[in-house]
Amino acid sequence: MKQRIVVSFIFILAVGLCGGLIWFNFFRDKMITRFFANMQQPPQMVSAAKVEAKTWTPSISAIGTARAVNGVELAVETAGLVKHINFKPNQQVKQGNILVQLDDAVQRADLEDLHAAVKLGEASFERAKTLSARGYGTEANLDQASALLAAARSRLARLQATIEQKALKAPFSGVIGIPRIDVGQYLQPGTVIASFQDLSSMKVDFTVPEQRAAEVSLGQEVHVGTTEGNLPFKGRVIGKDPRVDPKTRLVSVQALVEDNKDGAILPGQFLHVEVILPEQPNVMTVPQTAVIASLYGDYVYTIDQEERAGQQVQVVKQVFVKTGRRRGGALEVVSGINPGQQVVASGQNKLQAGATVKIDNTIDVTKFDATKFASGQ
Repeated sequence: MKQRIVVSFIFILAVGLCGGLIWFNFFRDKMITRFFANMQQPPQMVSAAKVEAKTWTPSISAIGTARAVNGVELAVETAGLVKHINFKPNQQVKQGNILVQLDDAVQRADLEDLHAAVKLGEASFERAKTLSARGYGTEANLDQASALLAAARSRLARLQATIEQKALKAPFSGVIGIPRIDVGQYLQPGTVIASFQDLSSMKVDFTVPEQRAAEVSLGQEVHVGTTEGNLPFKGRVIGKDPRVDPKTRLVSVQALVEDNKDGAILPGQFLHVEVILPEQPNVMTVPQTAVIASLYGDYVYTIDQEERAGQQVQVVKQVFVKTGRRRGGALEVVSGINPGQQVVASGQNKLQAGATVKIDNTIDVTKFDATKFASGQ
């Protein structure tokens, strides 16, 4: 009998413990669920920018190639043996300086003979002229003396021109490149001796789409640079082709950069070009980093004040927008938001609609230069 009572007591105790454990597990899970349901997520740290209506300076972006206003591949006009090379690579040369002297010893020897022939012709002409005036000479003799004098002068001028061609002179002031000839080398007419460029001013050749060709006009301002987003050189449009290339559907345009500081732009260099168009007022802009592209369209996170648990907090909302043109670090917003609203400029990767945020603008992402970042500066 006692044994039965003990067994029954132990059984009831075991059942009670099992029931208690089961109840405790259900109670614990319920409390944990309630805790996490009511727990406030800590605010995410983001940077923000204000939507502003600014004066927008639109532009047409293009890719161009530089060439010197005065730039040639210097070549000799006549055949001859190189006697002197009077320049070094990258030397500044003034207009009229003799760069290469070909051997002209034979021509200079013939020069004395032709000078004598001209003097003789002049004397014969004067004598024939005097005799003709006194009536002792015929018109035929005077004409013959005049013709002989003209022929002698012509041979002298031709020889002097040949001697001039033997001395290759700088056609303008500029920088000469690496010599492509050697002393003692025999040159044929047209042999290139070096590249010669005036780096003080540059022409920039580029193209624009046919749809935007009408927006480009003579005298229009252009900005030029070797890297995108960094266009320190200013110029103006000096020419535009009056036709569209039927193969590329592009129109060729030429600009002039008159102040090429320290020769920073070199002939043949690849350049980024922006043609500056007339300003437009009241264009709504945001930083480019604020707009997120998705399969459903572009959107931004706006920041609004809300009251939660008796406290004012900053909450983000997902708003789809229609975007327009880009310039620098700014992006035009056509619709979706209004001037004065705040948008998240960075830190969106950790956000979702309804999340609370805290603004930290210690780093101004609107002034971030992506070109410097890409180059490691």
